[in-house]
Parts: sequence; structure tokens; C-alpha cells
Amino acid sequence: MKLTPGKLAGLKAVSDARGVVAAAAMDQRGSLQKSLAKERGGIVTHEDLGRFKTLVTDVLTRHASAILLDPEFGLEAAKNRNSAGLLLAYEKTGYDAATPGRLPDLLDVWSVRRLKEAGADCIKILLYYTPFEKTAVNDLKHAWIERIGDECIAHDIPFFLEFVGYDAEGGDEKSLAYAKKKPSIVSGSMAEFGKERYNVDVLKVEVPIEMSYVAGTRSFKGEAAYTRAEALQHFRDAETMTHKPFIYLSAGVSNPTFIETLELAAESGTKFNGVLCGRATWKEGIPIFAKHGEKAFLDWLETVGVENIGNVNEALKAASPWYLKYGVNSLAELG
Repeated sequence: MKLTPGKLAGLKAVSDARGVVAAAAMDQRGSLQKSLAKERGGIVTHEDLGRFKTLVTDVLTRHASAILLDPEFGLEAAKNRNSAGLLLAYEKTGYDAATPGRLPDLLDVWSVRRLKEAGADCIKILLYYTPFEKTAVNDLKHAWIERIGDECIAHDIPFFLEFVGYDAEGGDEKSLAYAKKKPSIVSGSMAEFGKERYNVDVLKVEVPIEMSYVAGTRSFKGEAAYTRAEALQHFRDAETMTHKPFIYLSAGVSNPTFIETLELAAESGTKFNGVLCGRATWKEGIPIFAKHGEKAFLDWLETVGVENIGNVNEALKAASPWYLKYGVNSLAELG
């Protein structure tokens, strides 16, 4: 693998001094608007979304290597990122529920060129994916990712691909049955999108287990899908599926659960390269912003929010620099 100057510059911009991606995520749109509206018991405007994102960005980027934002409501927030790197989302929020297969779509008035012009150091795409979906559906998704990869090559900017698994048979993703399927879904997705044809630079992946189903953990809820030893092996097995740098997403779990997840990854010896962590740092502040306003939310962010991201950064001491995946021992060797 060889990095072009633009891709190298982009990866450096979103990494810390160690070469680890210690990034915050604030690109939620539809789900965030629904959560705020539910807590407020009323309408949440686009301006509200923008203010929420700006406050989170301003506080958390003092403790993060980068921030992931969306160009729809997050560009004002991007101005308040304290010199942290910037990843911009390129996909529309959610998916078309009326069409089988959770098919993705791109933002209408954006392109990689335009996102780069807006200040993006890296491009991020979210894709709902399972290797066990119908071939015709996955063929559409594969071609879609190939096009985006080529677009990122044309504009010499890193491509971060986030894939979120689901049950192709329509089962509940929070169930024991899905927890048993998850390791193969995550590993299979990492194997697929690590292929050179997609030109993905960093895989943003789910952990290959569901913590609440891991016996012998603090997060265990009483129903086991795997022993602790089996869970550790699932981390190791997933790592073997790709030679690409990969980072973990927090997938909406609580801060304590995400920290324990990273501890398990460390215990397994997995050489992960960082995180893009969103809701595990700021989710608990949603009702505060919705019910008590910006000042109360800012106070919460500067205390609990900072503590949350501090916990993540402490756990990230176990992460490995992404440049090791390129066969070098320092960033300087890459140019």
C-alpha cells in the first residue's frame, strides 16, 4: 500500500501525535433530531441541531484529534473545532425503509470536490451492510462504494468507510440471535471492504461482539452469546480479515460500556488504530439541551462530557498507530 500526498496529509490531520485516530463524531442528523424532539416534547429546528453540534464540537475537540460532522447542519460547528481535523459525511442520513436491503444514497448537492472545498480533511461514508444479504442488493452497494472510492482518488483525499451490520432476515439487532451472528457479519464486512478495488483508506467498524451478551463482563445482562474467551477471539479473528487501518465506532452504547469494549479489545491484543466516538461521549446531554437549554448543556459538556472523552482517550492508550499498517515505524517514513 502506498499513500499519495493528499491522503497522507488528510490522515495526519485527523490523527494525534502518536498516529492514532482519537476522533469525536457529531454527524447524527435524523436520529438526533428525533431524540431532541422526544425529550423536548415539541419541535426541534435546524437551528437547534446546528447549535447542539457547535457546542459539542467546541468543547470536545479540545480533547480530540478530529471531529466528524455533516455538511447539512455541521458547517458552522466546523468553524469551532479548535484546529482539530475535519471529517465530513457524504451520505444521506438513514436509509429508504420502503426499499428492501437498506440501500444508501448520497447528499444531493454535495460531491467529494465540494466537501474538500468546504474544509474536509477526509470523507466519511456510512453503509448498512451484511455479507449475508441477497447478492443483487450487495452488488449495488459494492458498485456504489467503488464509485466513491474512485471519486476520493480523483481528489486525493482519504476515504473512511463505516459499515453497520443488520440482520438480512429481518431479525432484531438487539437480540441474542443477532449477537451470535454479529462476529461473522463484522468480519465478513471487513474482509470485503478491505479489498483494493474499493480504495478505502480506513475502515470504521463495529466491534465484533455485543457487550451485553459477553459473560463475565460488567456490561453482561444475564443472557450469554459468548464466553469472555470467545469474545476475545472474535476481536482477534476480525483483525485478521484486513490489512487496512481500522477504528471502532461506539454504536450508541453508554460511555462505561464503550470503555469496557475498548478494554476487551486491548486485552485481546488487537491492533486497532483508534475510534470515531459519538454518542458515548455526548448522548446523555440530549435531555439537558432539550429541557434546560444551551447554558446547562454547555456546563454538562465541560464536566461530564469532558470526563467521558477523557475516559475514551485513556482507553485509547492501547491503540496502535495506523501507519504501522503501511509497514513503517514512523510518520516521517511516509513523507
